[in-house]
Amino acid sequence: MKQDINRAEVLSAITPLIENTAMRFNLIPIEIDFAKENHRWFLRIFLYSKDHSITLDDCEKVTRSLEGFLDELIPVKYYLEVSSPGLERKFKSEKEFVIFKGKRISLKLKEPLSGETEKIFKGEILDYDVNEGLTFFRFDDGSELKIPKENIQSAKLYID
Repeated sequence: MKQDINRAEVLSAITPLIENTAMRFNLIPIEIDFAKENHRWFLRIFLYSKDHSITLDDCEKVTRSLEGFLDELIPVKYYLEVSSPGLERKFKSEKEFVIFKGKRISLKLKEPLSGETEKIFKGEILDYDVNEGLTFFRFDDGSELKIPKENIQSAKLYID
C-alpha cells in the first residue's frame, strides 16, 4: 500500500519539537530536512553551537531526546541523521548569515559590485539585515562592503 506523505506538513509538525530539544542542549538546528531518497525517507538535522564544535555526544543527546516523539509525528519509517553542518558548509537560508555572524565565509555574487570586476570574495560576516543585506569585511583589501541580498548567489563557511 502506497502512502502519500505531505513533506511540508511533517516538517511543520516536527520543527518546533526539534528546535526546543536542541535549545535544551544550547544547540541551534540550522537545517532540518525530511526527504525521500531511493524509496527511503530521511530526516536530517544539522546542529550548530556558538560555544563549541558539535561533538558526537551532542548529536547523541539530541537523537535520544527526539526518538520516541518523532515516531508519533512521522507516519512512515524513516532514518534519522543528526550531525554538524560541516567545516565548509554552503548556506541554505538567510538565517545562516545571522547564525554565523563573525565567521569567515567565501561569498559569490551574481553581479560584480560597482567599480569591481570580481564576483568572489573571502571575508567575515559583520552583520546581516533582512532588508539591507550583508555587511562584510573583505580580507584581500580590508574594506567593508554592503551587499544587497538580491546580489548574493551563494555563500559558504571558509576555513584557512
